[in-house]
Amino acid sequence: MDNPAPNAELLRSLGRLARGLSALFWGLPATLVICAETAKADWLKPLGLLPALAGTGLLLYGLWQMSHFQAQERPWRNALDRAKLLGLVNFGLSPFLYWQNKMPEQPFFNAAVFVLVLSALLFLFNVNAVLNRLGAMLPDETLRHETHLFTVINRWFLVALLLLGVAYIVFLHSAQWQLALGDFSDWVGRIGFWALTFFTLLPLAMTMALLWKTKEVIHDSVFGAK
Repeated sequence: MDNPAPNAELLRSLGRLARGLSALFWGLPATLVICAETAKADWLKPLGLLPALAGTGLLLYGLWQMSHFQAQERPWRNALDRAKLLGLVNFGLSPFLYWQNKMPEQPFFNAAVFVLVLSALLFLFNVNAVLNRLGAMLPDETLRHETHLFTVINRWFLVALLLLGVAYIVFLHSAQWQLALGDFSDWVGRIGFWALTFFTLLPLAMTMALLWKTKEVIHDSVFGAK
């Protein structure tokens, strides 16, 4: 007679977990596009700070929803808390994209955007750690193995992206290297840009695939979606 209450609580936490995964799935690409357009384009300027705050806020909402699941599991909770802390940093720094777009000559705004980019990479890194912990708790062996494999690959891609980004920035600000390369400097710059794009979009896409698959496993096994 004591089982229905815990089962009902578990179902509610799983429902919030599924909503959190959905918010992350849609929020990651939307936030990337919104933040890039806020920093470079003019068509979002009339909306001011709202688009960037809405995108980063959606990611925070997703993590907050997920925090209701298995709160007593310390490794899962620690991974989730790290991701939420970085999500909060992203939320707080996102207005600087708009201000830097309006006043690009301000070094403080440029530094804040650089910190935001670094925090966003660490955020995606920790979202993969969260997914790895979540996959280990769910009763699906295939999902567990796939999540562990692809989150490890994603994190290595993000480390490579960080190193490549540092090298690319050093190249752009090093007149000596550009002069040494001569006519090849433009090609190196283009190759570096597309390499950065590849190492950004690939782990993002794989993270989204893991988010969607995990959400579907929850629906199929718990809520009987099929």
